[in-house]
Amino acid sequence: MTLVTDTAVKTLLTTATTTTVRPRYEGSNICTWIGFKHVNYLVEEAVLDHFRQSGLPARALYEEHGLGLDLVTIDSRILHAFHMDDTAEAQVVPWTKDDDGTIGFKVTIQFERGGEIHKAVTSKVRVSLRIDTYLEAAGEVPEQLARFAVATLGDDLEREAPVAAPAEEEILASLTAGRNAYAWKWNIPYPYCHFTERIQMSGYLRLMEEGKDRFVADRGISIKTLLDDRRWIPVVPRSDIRILDEALMEEDLYTVYTVEEVFKDFTYTSRMDFYVLRDGELVKTATGRIVHGYAVIENRRDWSLVNFDQRVLDAVNGTPAA
Repeated sequence: MTLVTDTAVKTLLTTATTTTVRPRYEGSNICTWIGFKHVNYLVEEAVLDHFRQSGLPARALYEEHGLGLDLVTIDSRILHAFHMDDTAEAQVVPWTKDDDGTIGFKVTIQFERGGEIHKAVTSKVRVSLRIDTYLEAAGEVPEQLARFAVATLGDDLEREAPVAAPAEEEILASLTAGRNAYAWKWNIPYPYCHFTERIQMSGYLRLMEEGKDRFVADRGISIKTLLDDRRWIPVVPRSDIRILDEALMEEDLYTVYTVEEVFKDFTYTSRMDFYVLRDGELVKTATGRIVHGYAVIENRRDWSLVNFDQRVLDAVNGTPAA
């Protein structure tokens, strides 16, 4: 049995750890480069291993204390591209203030290539311990962790007020009205969930990736279109996502991808908002941003960043020429 001790919690909150991480094969979709979603998976794995090294692994927290370990915020900058088979070192530095209701970490991932050390990723992460209510109660929450334990994800935040929803068939139109946006409705399947009932952080990361794919296809510049036309691939220097409330298995999730800013002809920033319909109201369950650029494939090993041309600018901006 894992005991939640003062020493273990102090280690969790004050002692930095390092762990070796390697991107998964699945994340290598274009040549041998690893996409942003799987880079964030490395950040998640480093945080989970920090809990293990502190003597408070996620499995024991749930099985013995009824506490689900949920990453509720992840804000990552990607400074160097990962390749298939890269091995990297991830350092996790605790970052929790005395009055914080979530557990915070700063994560740095670096790797060696060509005899040189590269800082590849910097990330800020926050974690909540969700009290399980699906199964029978596990007893009192250990007092050392009580301030991080929540009955519902987002309880530590000042939530946005739900808004009255129009007729269900009009929801998507209402969420995109007057915006440079794309939206879709999707029923949450169990592979995107964890702890038996709710969508997890990796599920939202998968949806962020899908949002980009859907948006550019809708604008006539799908991923394959630009690959075939000019060998352009999307790149992501930054992404962030924050869980505000819970979205449950088999609920309908409404996802809105909104272009907020186009920086010259080099990158654009999109906001993604996620809603569920409950009791006639739209409840926002998560929000985040993703910054996109484009790179041209030079060969099987190398790529370089490119400026947008007018076709891409028109598509992203939603101008009539697109």
